[in-house]
Amino acid sequence: MTSAELGYATPAEAAEKSPIQQFYADKCIFLTGATGFMGKVISEKLLRTCPDIRTIYILIRPKKGKEISTRFEEIFSDPVFAQLQETRPDFAKCIVPVAGDVAQKGLGLSDEDRETLLENVNIVFHAAATVRFDEKLRLANAINVQGTRDMLALCAQMQNLKCVIHVSTAYSNCNLQEIQEKFYQPPIGHESLSKCVDSLEDNILDAATPAILQDFPNTYAFTKNVAEDVVRDLGKDLPIAVYRPAIIIATWKEPVSGWIDNVYGPTGVVVGAGLGILRTLHANKEMVADLVPVDMAVSALIATAYETAISTRKPDEEIPIYNYVSSPEKPITWGEFMELNYRNGVNVPSIKAIWYYTLTINKYRPLHLLCSLFLHFLPALLVDGVLVAIGRSPQMMKVYKKIHRFGDVIAYFSTQQWNFTNNNMQALWKKLNTKDQQLFNFSMSNMDWEDYFRTHILGLRRFLAKDDPSTLPAARKRWFKFLVLHRCIQGVAVYVALRIIWSLLCYMFF
Repeated sequence: MTSAELGYATPAEAAEKSPIQQFYADKCIFLTGATGFMGKVISEKLLRTCPDIRTIYILIRPKKGKEISTRFEEIFSDPVFAQLQETRPDFAKCIVPVAGDVAQKGLGLSDEDRETLLENVNIVFHAAATVRFDEKLRLANAINVQGTRDMLALCAQMQNLKCVIHVSTAYSNCNLQEIQEKFYQPPIGHESLSKCVDSLEDNILDAATPAILQDFPNTYAFTKNVAEDVVRDLGKDLPIAVYRPAIIIATWKEPVSGWIDNVYGPTGVVVGAGLGILRTLHANKEMVADLVPVDMAVSALIATAYETAISTRKPDEEIPIYNYVSSPEKPITWGEFMELNYRNGVNVPSIKAIWYYTLTINKYRPLHLLCSLFLHFLPALLVDGVLVAIGRSPQMMKVYKKIHRFGDVIAYFSTQQWNFTNNNMQALWKKLNTKDQQLFNFSMSNMDWEDYFRTHILGLRRFLAKDDPSTLPAARKRWFKFLVLHRCIQGVAVYVALRIIWSLLCYMFF
């Protein structure tokens, strides 16, 4: 790996900076969502590949019992920054924490911090959002809609602004099957939604939420859709673009393979199945899963900001939108996703697994519910009964209630598929010179899913299960014992079923 790829440069190399690196040199960036999964990778990638950045201001929400300085230290002690700490140990000097909260009026900024941002910021990445699908509509609106409105109001006053990137989601229009890189009519305007939310009491708003959502599956997709209406309405005079990534999963190569810090979405399925807890899933193996590795998604985001800043949009032209999805160039089905995880996962099981991998994927919901009864609820009742009998608190039913809520959310996306277009994103890739394509590889045509999943499971084992590499031999032995026991139980179950069937046939015909 060259020094440029590692994020620093010799004097001779400094003159050979790529166009994107030159653009980010001496720039001040304001990043929201920096404490989140994607936000951490944005900070790391910018600091490693664009070392001449002047300052990155990151918005950090104060938490009860935690000072901003404590949260700041926690962010940059994450393993995702390990390479940066080794190659550029003083990188934190370029980062300035700013106290704020996108759910609060005016982003919760102090007057002093607001003035600092207005005077210095050149590039804004608005990546903050609540990604909880079951979030209350009031809070989802405050963060995703009102937060976007307040951000654009702040951007409109920035003295040296070059570009603003609003991070949306490829599923902001998931009520449609065909999703192009353009705005669609929202189910309700952003002003009308805020008036509605503000005028209703919590209990009334909660009861009315299903009617307000209409054909949207959850408050996340709904409010991200309305947030795009904010951008179209209030961002027309700004150098702005909308960036829509698909389902973001663990890193492929940068800065470390397989890094992830959460169990949202498909990752939760893999972890649950790998630990032997999740045994049935409502999904359609034939449907295409639009998955994108976070390191590639971040490279695309950085390039999108560069393109937005150097482009001149005419007053009558719509704000550009970039769909960052995998299906047009390198599709993968849900069946292939689970098969690749299984094929690689059985070789590196977790020491924390409680059973062998036995995931059944059911296309039809009634069959899934039947499997849930026998594979989830009955075993959970048995285990909890034993726990109560020995004087301990029951646990498994609580675990499976959470799993089923999670499964219901996933089912909407894993039982259907969308036809995305990403012409703007593909055109952007072709515009980049060779060096930028090497530094910011985001073309999904270069994706190798086989190679990706070879390191994906290792990453989950290391970063989520927190398994020490030394436990692998013991984990394999345990895994084999589970397999033998599983096969024995299967054999007994088949034998009992055949005896029951034979007895019924004898009763009916003899």
